[in-house]
Amino acid sequence: MATSEAAVPAVKGGRGARERIMRAAVQLFAREGIHATGIAKLTQVAHVSTRTFYQHFPSKEALVSAYVQRVESDPDGPIGVEAVLERGDLGARERLLHLFADSPPPAEVVRGCPLHNTAVETAGTMPGAAALVERHKREFGARLVKTAAEAGARDPETLGRQLAVLFEGARALATSLNDGQPYQDARELAETLINQATGAV
Repeated sequence: MATSEAAVPAVKGGRGARERIMRAAVQLFAREGIHATGIAKLTQVAHVSTRTFYQHFPSKEALVSAYVQRVESDPDGPIGVEAVLERGDLGARERLLHLFADSPPPAEVVRGCPLHNTAVETAGTMPGAAALVERHKREFGARLVKTAAEAGARDPETLGRQLAVLFEGARALATSLNDGQPYQDARELAETLINQATGAV
């Protein structure tokens, strides 16, 4: 625990306080959960006062919403894998398959999708954050449908929805089992679905 907390610079107050709060939120929400992480813990790890915290975030829900947006925009974070759908150096079929290519290293704890985890944890108590998660998931589904159409699927809407369920299910099961095997199983199933939908079999 001390190692993770030390990753946030021990500088109190002043400029950069908002960024330190955000970095603390990213660390703590992933490691300990949203509800288990109180304002006191956040301010301690971020090295800011409670007053400074509320100057930047009027409520914990405001911080959680900002956290969702931060996770969405991090190309190196757990959501970054979705960017493969936009790669210009791969064909549409390859982009769909590459979505299932990366699984977490076996030595690490599998965290799963932070947006899904946020939706589960907040469970209707933070509608602003929930709306952001829902928007992202719907946009992700739409990108899958679009890519499925580019890949030549006869029914891209159905294939896109199926791949979304497969992708999200693999992440959730990998988290529950703390095992990357569901990612490998999902890739095999995704290839079968894509082949069937595009007439490649």
